[in-house]
Amino acid sequence: MKIAHFGVEEWLNTWEKKATYDISQSSVEALTLEELVGLDGTTVKDFFGGLSQKPLDYGWIEGSDSFKELVSSLYKQVEPENILQTNGATGANLLALYALIEPGDHVVSMLPTYQQLYDIPRSLGAHVEFVELKEEEQWQLDLNELKSKLKPETKVICLNSANNPTGTLLDTPTLKAIVDMAREVDAYILIDEVYSPLTHEGDFTSIADLYEKGISTNSLSKTYSVPGLRIGWTASSKELADIFRKYRDYTMICGGVLSDELAVHALKNKDKILERNRKIVKENLEILNQWVEKEPRVSLVSPYYVSTSFIKLDIPQDDQSFCIDLLEETGVLLVPGSSFDYPGHARLGYCCKKETLIKGLELLSLYLKKFD
Repeated sequence: MKIAHFGVEEWLNTWEKKATYDISQSSVEALTLEELVGLDGTTVKDFFGGLSQKPLDYGWIEGSDSFKELVSSLYKQVEPENILQTNGATGANLLALYALIEPGDHVVSMLPTYQQLYDIPRSLGAHVEFVELKEEEQWQLDLNELKSKLKPETKVICLNSANNPTGTLLDTPTLKAIVDMAREVDAYILIDEVYSPLTHEGDFTSIADLYEKGISTNSLSKTYSVPGLRIGWTASSKELADIFRKYRDYTMICGGVLSDELAVHALKNKDKILERNRKIVKENLEILNQWVEKEPRVSLVSPYYVSTSFIKLDIPQDDQSFCIDLLEETGVLLVPGSSFDYPGHARLGYCCKKETLIKGLELLSLYLKKFD
């Protein structure tokens, strides 16, 4: 099996630990262990003291009953038995695609998006066609173009909402239109929903609640600020969950006893996490938008209350060498757009610590003046 190099992950693996001002990441500022455990007033000592006699065996293979019930409550149509715990959303995407894709299948994906969603199908022998998102169209999915790409043999439509790196959302009317198209060709719809937006309830609808052949992949990494737990899941119909179970045995035994306990704790206290993160997104997005308005060499389609943004750079230099030079001279880290096959842009993760964002943007502006 041959697979392309994973652009964004290779970039971060090479450069992120060298950054002083990391404004490249796509999560909301991570919680510390003390902050996570203390959400309900529990101390770290008490939390882990209660677990000190717990055997570090495999634990719950598919995730504990508590985990499944709490994740199920995030959906309207997905029963706890149809939630499968995975190693982050990356594990969920891998599981679903590994279970469904066969050589010769036809897959349609958006671009830019998270590279897994098109290069895993390619590696499994599928033919992938793209619907390219356009900045001049606010990075919105063109439904007419999507429809033109679908064929009677289309197996899976792979999407990302909210989108990484642009931060734009597939709203409910758009999703319903996509479901109608998928039904015509009997295709699955897989949507990586790890960037569920931090807006009021009702702004976001999961594909698993709209379509019997819809697959939602998600995790606690982005919206819930605990990427270090490496806990994600698939949410689907019973028919799909039963298919995934067989393939899951080959890709993941369990999430780990301690990670499951911490994931359950995070989900029980999700309202506190979301309140915290809505404040971070709102305040930091205002800082970012105000900076963009004053920066002549940068433009931005503002993200939809999610933690990732995709700036356009008006510079006489390729984006990759620019990002390396910027890091080496200022300590500021971005992800070049070419890592998403969209050169001339950069992913700017604005949901870091506020002081890191402000200083990073200040240094980025000073660096951009060299092109004046």
